[in-house]
Amino acid sequence: MAEKRDFKDLKQSCLTMDGISKEEIDQHYGILYKGYVNKLNEIRSKMETVDYAAANQSYSELRGLKTEEVFCLNGTKLHEWYFDNLGGKGGQATGRIKELIDRDFGSYEKFETEFKATGLAVRGWVVLAYDLDDGKLHIYGQDAHNVGVPWGAYPLLILDVYEHAYGIDYGVKRAPYLDAFMKNVDWEEVNQRLAKYNI
Repeated sequence: MAEKRDFKDLKQSCLTMDGISKEEIDQHYGILYKGYVNKLNEIRSKMETVDYAAANQSYSELRGLKTEEVFCLNGTKLHEWYFDNLGGKGGQATGRIKELIDRDFGSYEKFETEFKATGLAVRGWVVLAYDLDDGKLHIYGQDAHNVGVPWGAYPLLILDVYEHAYGIDYGVKRAPYLDAFMKNVDWEEVNQRLAKYNI
């Protein structure tokens, strides 16, 4: 039985960012993120009484619950990582992540160009991840929480590019939001993720 998931606290530094308003964060965190956590807990509660004998790949309650559990769980985790890697001073990466970016992209500028361009090219998420198989950083784009997720890759830097992440501040203009995001990256958080994964 899966445990109930609690809300992760929002860092206070996320409420005073340059180019991303408190109102945007309040709506994003307080309504959308918390909605994913609540729905995930509801799904997990229903899993306790689901009829396993009725399982079917075309349609069954178990199929629906399992599919949407991953969607809501990834929606929860991606938002938590997104908020956690915001609220910093931005600028160029420093420390271990800077070393890996320079090694795998050639320079921070090349990395940022690809990262932001991916943010314009996909509908949902941009993830800078460390792939365990080749030992390198890669930028992955996801159109949905449960589509395009590479197995065996550790997420390091998460960017939400759904309209709810920038609509209050920028309307339908995504490019200025991407600039604001890069100004507010907490690179120390990214370095802590690397250390957690012993990279």
